[in-house]
Amino acid sequence: RHYYDTTGTGNSLLMRSPHVLQLIMDSLRYWVLEMHVDGFRFDLAATLARQFHEVDKLSAFFDIIQQDPVISQVKLIAEPWDLGDGGYQVGNFPPLWTEWNGKYRDTVRNFWRGEPASVAEFASRLTGSSDLYAHSNRRPTASINFIVAHDGFTLRDLVSYHNKHNQANGEDGRDGESHNASWNCGVEGETDDERVNALRLRQQRNFLTTLMVSQGVPMVAHGDELGRTQRGNNNVYAQDNELSWINWNLDEDQSQLLQFAANIIRIRKDHPVFRRRRFFVGDAAHGGASELGDIEWFNRDGSLMDEQSWTSGVARTLMVFLNGDAIPEPDALGRRITDDHFLLMFNAHSEPVDFVVPPAAYGRDWSVLVDTTVANAAELDETSWKAGSTHAVESHSVTILSTASVPEEEKAASHARAEHLASTIAKSSARKGQPLAGG
Repeated sequence: RHYYDTTGTGNSLLMRSPHVLQLIMDSLRYWVLEMHVDGFRFDLAATLARQFHEVDKLSAFFDIIQQDPVISQVKLIAEPWDLGDGGYQVGNFPPLWTEWNGKYRDTVRNFWRGEPASVAEFASRLTGSSDLYAHSNRRPTASINFIVAHDGFTLRDLVSYHNKHNQANGEDGRDGESHNASWNCGVEGETDDERVNALRLRQQRNFLTTLMVSQGVPMVAHGDELGRTQRGNNNVYAQDNELSWINWNLDEDQSQLLQFAANIIRIRKDHPVFRRRRFFVGDAAHGGASELGDIEWFNRDGSLMDEQSWTSGVARTLMVFLNGDAIPEPDALGRRITDDHFLLMFNAHSEPVDFVVPPAAYGRDWSVLVDTTVANAAELDETSWKAGSTHAVESHSVTILSTASVPEEEKAASHARAEHLASTIAKSSARKGQPLAGG
């Protein structure tokens, strides 16, 4: 007999055994029916699809989940990889399942630490990763977007350490991930350098902001909203002490970060344009842009991105327009969804960059809603940004503008295009027997 360990922790299950499958399903039903949980996150979920050796989307486990009248109705979240051959399965789980989007994590980490990344890759992650999930008829909610999870660095440590510091775990630093896609902002670990600390706080706000304006489901690791640190230890499973606990005695910087996190979460909750239930119409390689006009991508000079910009550009500066009048799906009661317009300006350069606000057809007067160089929303610039005007966006920062000041003819045109697409969606959903509004 041979033991085949695909988890790295020695607890792989024989998924072709009927008794193992029965044990799993009995356990899941117990937790739903008796303990009233509303879903599960499956650790190293790819291993559960190894009925024989390979990860198999047609495995008995997926079939049983799909057919079960209880488990098929709750949230099913996969960590879509394991340590076995072919174990990385991001985007390959079947319908009903949502997934930790590891490609989102890697792309956004690399963008904000200044690593080369294509415009198309960043655009796809920001817009819900349709390249990963649309082929299986899933929606943006299939993408669980995250920067940090319980494994690895905390968000604060991600911007404070280049290397892991796991000596306290008693394994001579061999444990824990060695490739963290982190950037320490110039100094390894804690420092009294005010410039470095200010940049680290800004980077944390950048990550939180990017997460909350991305289509999909945002996931924030506990304590990241208030700057929790593990002192560079990225594997604290063995640490039941101050290293892994949350210190609720917050200093001024932590209190401001918590306030910022609450504000950016509130903005996401208040504005449905950041929580679309369907993908943008255009293809992922062009950020979903289409004739519908629900999203547009601009160069920093205010001109629309052309094919050369998409294929040869590297993501350092990006400007995204989100059209609140062109959301095609209705709400849960069948009513039309409308919102403000938004401009998202990203600058991952180490120097300030001038951005030109697009023409008045997209909005005449814009207000600054978020500026990640400003910790306190009460201190934001209240000056109106006019169409066609030029403004410097600071290094390593995001600026979000909003407007309801849109020419009536543009608003009417957006409504007409959205209504036409909504009708098409309704007919398509009716043919497939799907609800018109849903998650």
